[in-house]
Amino acid sequence: MQISILLTTVAKKSDARRLATASLQHRSAACIQIISGIESHFIWKGKRSACREFIVLAKTTTRKLKSLETFWKKIHPYACPELIALSGRAATSYARWVQTSVSS
Repeated sequence: MQISILLTTVAKKSDARRLATASLQHRSAACIQIISGIESHFIWKGKRSACREFIVLAKTTTRKLKSLETFWKKIHPYACPELIALSGRAATSYARWVQTSVSS
């Protein structure tokens, strides 16, 4: 069975936790993982930058993916948030749990 993962990055753990809590309450994600200790390097407004960030991974159904992405765009602290969607096959029991978790 297929599931989708939406990933983003944020500068503060409190922002990562806020995305996690809001997404679960919104029932647009079944599970959120927060990965700390990453270092991002990028060009922003013509300048090379680097900063510490947190990766936020949200597991959802392919059907709920667009809803989650729209929701994150509204509540994300960044002006230009990284929102990358990945889809793939998951174990049937896990995919069913994801589906049940995001059902209204």
